[in-house]
Amino acid sequence: MEKQMDAKTEEQVVVREVEKKDIQAIWELAVDSFGEGVAFDPEHYVSQMEIFPEGQRCIEYNGKIIGASGSLIVAEADWKKEHTFDDICDEGYIRNHNPDGGHLYGIEVVVHPDYRDLKLGKKLYEERKRLCKELGLKSIIIGGRIPFYHKYADQYTPEEYAEKVTAKEIYDPVMTFQLNNGFTFLRILKNYLPDDEESCTNASLMEWRNE
Repeated sequence: MEKQMDAKTEEQVVVREVEKKDIQAIWELAVDSFGEGVAFDPEHYVSQMEIFPEGQRCIEYNGKIIGASGSLIVAEADWKKEHTFDDICDEGYIRNHNPDGGHLYGIEVVVHPDYRDLKLGKKLYEERKRLCKELGLKSIIIGGRIPFYHKYADQYTPEEYAEKVTAKEIYDPVMTFQLNNGFTFLRILKNYLPDDEESCTNASLMEWRNE
């Protein structure tokens, strides 16, 4: 694909609510990005779409699904307590979605690597912010991976690493992106993703406030 975005390319990018016909393509994209066994299964996407359709978005380009994101609404008590990824999203089924919860919790962003020049991650984050405002929610919460932490694990605790990323002394591809999109680091979540060796199972709890 062309490296330079032009007006025609911009017009071909459609961000919309996930439909049942999109699930196979989203699942394949997630498997390519995260690996089978880590990615959600199609049945998870079906459950997410049925329970909270507004929170499940995808990006279509020339009729092809090239990005997607998922979220649910939780109460402040749910995300403020120590929790794992499986805890907060009901192991992917989001049956714990709470329409009265007040906080949008992001559980997945996946983008096709060949289309990164289209700033897909940013588009999906902007869509979450739009939804947060539309629903009158207090904030967006994310338990974000810190995939470069393993390079520094012998030098810094996860908390020290996160503070250095926040201070722009260290670059982390996920956390730096979140900071650049207006999120604030709150604390480290231990054992958030037990199979995430790059993050040494840690995650950075981040918040974007709807103010």
